[in-house]
Amino acid sequence: MKKTLLTLAILSTSAAYADEGMWMPQQLPQVAKQLKAAGLKLDPATLTKLTEFPMGAIVSLGGCSASFVSPQGLVATNHHCVYNSVAVNSTPERDLLANGFLANNFAEELPASPGTRVFVTKDVSNVSTKVVTADVAKLNGKARVDAMEKNEKSIVAECEKDPGHRCTVASYYGGLEFYLIKQLEIRDVRLVHAPPAGVGKFGGDTDNWMWPRHTGDYGFYRAYVSKDGKAADFSKDNVPYAPKHFLKIAKEGVKEGDFIMALGYPGRTNRHRLPSEVASTFDWNYPAFIKSSGETLAIIDRETKNDPGVKLKYAGQVAGVNNYYKNRKGMLTSYEGSDFLARKTKEHADMKAWVNSNPARQKEYAVDIELVEKLIAERDGLAKRDYYLMSSSPRLLNTARSLYRLANESAKPNIERKGGYQERDLPRFASGVAAIDRTYDAKVDKALVMNSLTKYAAQPAAMRNANFDAAMGIKDGMSQADLSAMLDRMYSSTTLNDAAQRSAWLKKTPADFKASNDPFIKAAVAMYDGSLKREAEDEELGGKLQQAYANYMKAKIAYMNSKGQAVYPDANGTLRVTFGKVAGRAHGADGTGAWTAFTTVKGVAAKATGEGEFNAPANQLAAIKAKDFGKFVDPKLKSVPVNYLATLDITGGNSGSAALNSKGEFIGLAFDGTLDSIISDWDFNKANTRDIQVDVRYMLWNMKHVDKADNLLKEMNAE
Repeated sequence: MKKTLLTLAILSTSAAYADEGMWMPQQLPQVAKQLKAAGLKLDPATLTKLTEFPMGAIVSLGGCSASFVSPQGLVATNHHCVYNSVAVNSTPERDLLANGFLANNFAEELPASPGTRVFVTKDVSNVSTKVVTADVAKLNGKARVDAMEKNEKSIVAECEKDPGHRCTVASYYGGLEFYLIKQLEIRDVRLVHAPPAGVGKFGGDTDNWMWPRHTGDYGFYRAYVSKDGKAADFSKDNVPYAPKHFLKIAKEGVKEGDFIMALGYPGRTNRHRLPSEVASTFDWNYPAFIKSSGETLAIIDRETKNDPGVKLKYAGQVAGVNNYYKNRKGMLTSYEGSDFLARKTKEHADMKAWVNSNPARQKEYAVDIELVEKLIAERDGLAKRDYYLMSSSPRLLNTARSLYRLANESAKPNIERKGGYQERDLPRFASGVAAIDRTYDAKVDKALVMNSLTKYAAQPAAMRNANFDAAMGIKDGMSQADLSAMLDRMYSSTTLNDAAQRSAWLKKTPADFKASNDPFIKAAVAMYDGSLKREAEDEELGGKLQQAYANYMKAKIAYMNSKGQAVYPDANGTLRVTFGKVAGRAHGADGTGAWTAFTTVKGVAAKATGEGEFNAPANQLAAIKAKDFGKFVDPKLKSVPVNYLATLDITGGNSGSAALNSKGEFIGLAFDGTLDSIISDWDFNKANTRDIQVDVRYMLWNMKHVDKADNLLKEMNAE
């Protein structure tokens, strides 16, 4: 059998740590010895079978990970992953965020937030030679992008002939390889249970990314399908999905030193990035992000302070921004004073020396290694130029632009439409358009836009987008009052703030858009041709970069293999397995004392203040005080464990990943990392890297002794 580059990349694993690596399931036989040595009792080969146990129980929420934990489609994930669904079902009179939610039966379950999906991976196959064919390999720039996109759409269209499935082509190793991911797309998703914020978000942003932690970060959805078992839109006639496999709750509690693995869908890591990308990110991008995020949080707080209903609308956005705000600050803290960039620079120089030391390698790789640096610099320059532009557009203008693009794309044959506007995309597109009201307020939106627009408009004309300026009416020297008045006219006279009016545009023609007097529609039409031109320029650069970056990665894999080192692909939102052990740390962050592996409910009681982020429910505190622990007490800790540390290699997107023991039993949910180790997205540090899980015993104890979720405990066979 011909070996793929991915297989070659991991043939030598002597230098890989058991705790490092987000492995594709099909790679696991190559690290079978490490898995068995770490303590796995299952045959590693079974983890490659996506429709068998346990992989068949693992699902994606399209941004978070999750898993089936009952034969009736019950899905376990993090509280912060169901947070927006709780928020959109909340009102000031029925605040489910504050008080929690429990459906005692199927009829009481609530529709999840619009667009929520459960994706069940069915198959992964290498389609590299179908995406980059011999003919495509001869192309560059936009021609290359267009040809690759055409091939990808054909592959996806063929895959999606199987009704109810969502297929995507994912890129690995910087565009060196491509895999087709086939997933069942379950569209009827309902909220089943979420503990009160005083449990699910206990500690709030103060404790986020910190240890010790005492957060019950768990929640439950249920997946529904039609009576014939097919994916379907929400209907009262739908029935719970019956997964072929689901996870069983571990009967024995986990302890320090135990084997652990997490199965999920990590978002993005950047361990193969070039030194110039490291410098640009940490010297400019992250500081800019931190500044703008801090401003966003302050504006939303100011504008929603006296309106509980609007505050609930923005609760999900605030939680998300806060999470990344603290994440990026932690990244910068770890980066400052480190030798990371110096090491990256040396590694890159050593690789280039290795390439140039051999005529054949030099001929194959040298030109692209130099070219990729030039193209990255060009891309980063454009990102800086457009930084304020990206957040200076009102949300309803963005919606109008998407709607007008849809009208134009809909005039084309489906296969020729831009990705995101094909028939396969329309249900989710329409759902998103209809649901804007649940997370939108004109007053708040205008305040956010004004913050960026003021900075954008103050830039020299050469730094601004002439197309955007003309459509909005922005001119040199405009005062803040001028800009505010301009926005007021647009916000006050649009009809897009009405859900019915907005949704009606889904069926309109380009001519209808051109005839409209709605200010946001008019601006969208005015910007259209210019945005297509800029999109083409971006694709020209993107095509050149893909070609050069792929060859750079090919050189890097060859170089690392020559040193006997493993090369796993960076995370890209696809299914991965990471494994390690439950472990504390000999020292905490900033020279603090040792970190124990577990926290317990004693810490909840100690932290509880009765208000704000540490407002634990009274009935929970009473149960802790009474030591009403039942069978969920840990004999060594003499209390109920809440959270625990492990050496797992995770990142954003892993939130909600099932934590499994050596037998593949459910022992909790991964939900966070520690602040000084999150730089592992870029630079893995074996000594410091720890992730945080909520212990399944805490979940079950809280469900039984506090929330009285006996129906769910029975369903999971965890009474």
